[in-house]
Amino acid sequence: MQNIDHIEVRGARVHNLKNVNVDIPLGELVGIAGVSGSGKSSLALGVLYAEGSRRYLEALSTYTRRRIAQAGKASVDDVRYVPAALALHQRPAVPGVRSTFGTSSELLNSLRLLFSRVGSHMCPHCGEHVPPSLNVAAELPISCPHCGSEFFGPGAESLAFNSEGACPTCSGTGIARTVNRAALVPDESKTIDEGAVVVWGTLMWDLMKQVCGAMGVRTNVPFRELTDAERDIVFNGPAEKKHILYKAKKGENFAELDFTYYNAVRTVENSLAKAKDEKGLRRVAKYLTEGPCPDCAGTRLSLAARQPIVRGINLAQATEMTLEEAVAWVAGVPASLPEEMRPMAKSICESFESTARRLLELGLGYLSLDRAGATLSTGERQRVQLARSVRNRTTGVLYVMDEPSIGLHPANIDGLLGVMRDLIADGNSVVMVDHDTRILRAADHLVEMGPEAGARGGALVAQGSVEEVANDSESIIGPYLSGAARIAARPKTPAEQMFDLGRIHLESSGLHTVKPFAIDIPKGRLIAVTGVSGSGKTTLVLETLIPALTAAAAGQTLPEHVTAIEAEGIRRANLIDATPIGINVRSTVATYCGALDDVRRAYARTDSAKAAGLKMGDFSYNTGSLRCATCDGTGQISLDVQFLPDVDIACPDCRGSRYDTAAEKIRRPEKGAPDDQALSLPHLLALSVDEALPHVADVKKAHEKLQTLHDLGLGYLTLGEATPALSGGEAQRLKLASEMGRGQADAVFVFDEPTIGLHPRDVETLLGVFQRLVEQGATVVVVEHDLDFIANADYVIDMGPQGGKAGGHIVACGTPEEIAANRESITGGYLEI
Repeated sequence: MQNIDHIEVRGARVHNLKNVNVDIPLGELVGIAGVSGSGKSSLALGVLYAEGSRRYLEALSTYTRRRIAQAGKASVDDVRYVPAALALHQRPAVPGVRSTFGTSSELLNSLRLLFSRVGSHMCPHCGEHVPPSLNVAAELPISCPHCGSEFFGPGAESLAFNSEGACPTCSGTGIARTVNRAALVPDESKTIDEGAVVVWGTLMWDLMKQVCGAMGVRTNVPFRELTDAERDIVFNGPAEKKHILYKAKKGENFAELDFTYYNAVRTVENSLAKAKDEKGLRRVAKYLTEGPCPDCAGTRLSLAARQPIVRGINLAQATEMTLEEAVAWVAGVPASLPEEMRPMAKSICESFESTARRLLELGLGYLSLDRAGATLSTGERQRVQLARSVRNRTTGVLYVMDEPSIGLHPANIDGLLGVMRDLIADGNSVVMVDHDTRILRAADHLVEMGPEAGARGGALVAQGSVEEVANDSESIIGPYLSGAARIAARPKTPAEQMFDLGRIHLESSGLHTVKPFAIDIPKGRLIAVTGVSGSGKTTLVLETLIPALTAAAAGQTLPEHVTAIEAEGIRRANLIDATPIGINVRSTVATYCGALDDVRRAYARTDSAKAAGLKMGDFSYNTGSLRCATCDGTGQISLDVQFLPDVDIACPDCRGSRYDTAAEKIRRPEKGAPDDQALSLPHLLALSVDEALPHVADVKKAHEKLQTLHDLGLGYLTLGEATPALSGGEAQRLKLASEMGRGQADAVFVFDEPTIGLHPRDVETLLGVFQRLVEQGATVVVVEHDLDFIANADYVIDMGPQGGKAGGHIVACGTPEEIAANRESITGGYLEI
């Protein structure tokens, strides 16, 4: 029997891959490295995962496949010996309102079982709690020692807020929506006839104003002059039927109508009840406020589900604990029970502890079990997903991980590696795309893609053990692995000159887990905010510094938790985040940076365009006459293949260019270049930024904008590339394009982990970009874990010492050298200066 020990990939052409042939070892930890845009994710996700998952799903019945979202066939000649594949994406989907940390990690399953089987249950007849009993597990009735009646204990499902244990008021969401009365009448200077009650006209028929008048309310005086009794009728009046004489807005005819009165509050509640989709909810949302459910106090659980007691607390109180606290509490449960209950309790507690152990190793011990899933960061969601994979104890599966180190402090890297080693020990294979050299050094086998990004990438540069790649002269990551190369991209400010350009003074009474603080932030410098996950970085920067600066610049009231802000000369606080740009393929690199408008104007001035009677608007692929009629300027069409997933393919008529063939005939001669080298607009948009630069040298504004993209390290992007498909790091840098090249002394720029997805060489480019902003006078604040980046900052603010309740303090401030020398700083212990 043939011993298969590797996956064979032949002729891979996904995205920018250039007929790549590569063997991927099975049963090992394989790292894929390369500069941004070199084809790493295309190989890992676009080939290995796409083919591994597709082939597994093809083995299922047609009936089943119809109900599962499937990926299309990868553009590859052959992939042999690929196992069934699971992917842990860089940005897992944001879970719904019913998801919590406890449910997504599956810890809540063990807790519910614990409270069901070993809890002290309340007698429904006398209201007294009875001692724990094995009868619940045996599905036998419990006898109450107080009143003598018998009852059955609740099963685990009866304690689930997504099932039988849900609070009936909020249906297990923990959230109650109430009508915001202030939003119903935003302008009390208006009369009701003039539209003072805005919901009568948006959510309800306009004639409700007349019905309100028939209820005895004056509708022709300013709302502020209404009596308390009249206001009560507007907001709380009974649903009485009234006879009105209605005159249509158009025409002179009157009609007699009998109409039931809907007060303003009931109007909103009625619309909310009838809302069938997101659009309907959005119409009503502006008139609502959300808060904890008054009946369950936000716990999501019904009264019955909150009645079982274990170690003196109920299930709702147990889920309020952080994971670290819950582990300590669960460990003491067996000893608190009668002897005969302990074996069963130990079994349940061991299940809880085995799942919790991996989450703790991944640095998530600060999260409370009832934390809403939607509030978890991208890195936190990915680590929960990873821990769950280990718990499932699969074998023979290919796990493909995209940037598993996202959001991880260096202190948690060992825990991540331990999880991946456990997957391999269970007989699985792990392929990870990452840039963190500590993680790459731990790989059994490395594959490096490159050598550059985009069209100049997509090739296999080096492959082998870490040592072999580190010593390969062709490798770009090699010198960083061996320690021969270090990132040193900018001159740093000496400590004694740090505050020469001024300071931002910020004081807070505390928020979430961040304790009260006062801090000075140097102006005109590059500042790194560091700390383990959950230490308070986001609260300090995104929820305190930015809102305070924004309010101060606008002369508005400071947020309640901000007690003081002194930021003389600061007028702008810009958050440059990694959210995707645009919502569909109509947004491209050329449109976002503004270069396409300048280029379209230049094409409209050509003799051939004038002869054809074409204006600038005709060259728009969104609305112009030259856009492709088949795909309507999107460059692609979607094919419905019934039992298989819809397939998006390049438009057969324009071949993805978005333009009709008539556009290809309009060529623009370039200054000093022969006419036979003139390009049409579709041809120009097919070029990368770097390739297009010489072709627009005579279009000054467009050339300046593209040169800025080149300077931002985005020269490999294609002008016609859809912006929603860009990585988070690419999106951040593209958003910066409009800010470059002008004075920034009045601006603070904030970035949240901008090095995500960046190769060490790309980090150098990013540092160069930030240096340009600093030289233009900007204050740049970066929340970051990358040690090379932190070492190149002017000033570091380290939060901690731990996450959650054990964090929230400013542990250390100073230059990277000062942080490295500070024994109180966990981050400092990993800095090599």
